[in-house]
Amino acid sequence: MLSLRAPKDIHVQSIRIGNVPTLILRPQNLKQNVPGVLWIHGGGYLLGMKEMVYMDRALDLVREYGAVVVSPGYRLSIQAPYPAALEDCHEVLQWMKNHYEELGIRSDQIMIGGESAGGGLCAALAILARDRGTVNPAFMMPLYPMIDYRDTESSKDNHGKVWNTRRNHLGWNLYLRGTKEILSYASPAVVDDVSGLPPCYTFVGDGEPFYAETLTFVERLKQAGIEAAVDVYSTDTHAFDMLHPGWEISIQARARFLEQFEYAMNHYTAPQM
Repeated sequence: MLSLRAPKDIHVQSIRIGNVPTLILRPQNLKQNVPGVLWIHGGGYLLGMKEMVYMDRALDLVREYGAVVVSPGYRLSIQAPYPAALEDCHEVLQWMKNHYEELGIRSDQIMIGGESAGGGLCAALAILARDRGTVNPAFMMPLYPMIDYRDTESSKDNHGKVWNTRRNHLGWNLYLRGTKEILSYASPAVVDDVSGLPPCYTFVGDGEPFYAETLTFVERLKQAGIEAAVDVYSTDTHAFDMLHPGWEISIQARARFLEQFEYAMNHYTAPQM
């Protein structure tokens, strides 16, 4: 049963970072010097809320590894188009860097992740932070990310469940309205140079719109010498792991995600600039 209520076994704090309403999730028995994860919710850039963190993969990171997860309530495209959401997420990421001691996290293990549009914002944030020289993420987890505003082999004429071509066009049109030039910060698939981005893990369904762009992005990272991995599951249901957690592939995806996060926790660090 999906729930947007705060779980009783997790300590949840609600704050405002600038103008961004934000949730901070900590284990009840908080340890110091744990990974800090900025987790960005999905919803096609036009829907969703920060409370979706209670039903996605990030909650596992708090429970299983004692990580501190920060979930920003960024502005949706129906309120303000690009770059509002990205700038909101960047503000919260910088706040994490500047308040790492208060949060009890390692300054060299600030990680970023998200699902769907949140995965797109995760990838865009990694590019933006690199170019501005603001924060140095140690690892990124853009799950089935919405990163290419163009029709791809899998996003054109797609009739998958939950998300499809028609909804994808609507999402991008709302997010990019008024944008004269499509920059990599808006649509990370068009970035010219992926060097200097953090190691990456993701997974995606082979019948959903974001299949092709996800695989292309991971391959580009690998070609640039960046450690990157993707797992593919046989389904046309977008966000299957969140919506159908009891499915066998969802159980497999969760296990692999945790395995990859544990590896990152033990192997990846990134000192701040």
